[in-house]
Amino acid sequence: MPLIRKSEAPTFTTPNAVMVGHAGPSLGSADLSMWQVRMEPAAAGPAHLVDRDQVYLVTAGSLAVVAGGEENLALAGDAVVIPAGAARQIRNQGEVTATAIVCMTAGGRVTMPDGADRGPLPWAS
Repeated sequence: MPLIRKSEAPTFTTPNAVMVGHAGPSLGSADLSMWQVRMEPAAAGPAHLVDRDQVYLVTAGSLAVVAGGEENLALAGDAVVIPAGAARQIRNQGEVTATAIVCMTAGGRVTMPDGADRGPLPWAS
């Protein structure tokens, strides 16, 4: 049974957020990926599509989630289910750092709105 200690969890930094991997195929979970995302105020991820459902559970701050043309503001304690294939963008429009736990089935791939394949999410692998 794998135990992924916080101090040993893989961390990925992008221009928009920091992701910490907690479960995925490389961490002993064949079917489920889970990671924490941290976004600073005014940060916004790129618009993209993922071929798996994703669930965002906001644990601090708030995140604006645009998916399938609909926008919702998720506050701490709120969960947002983003369907597979829906164009999505995640933004922190608040004044404090936002964090969320994200889960999806393992093996997801990302494409950009123009169809460019970005491959798997490294923090979910």
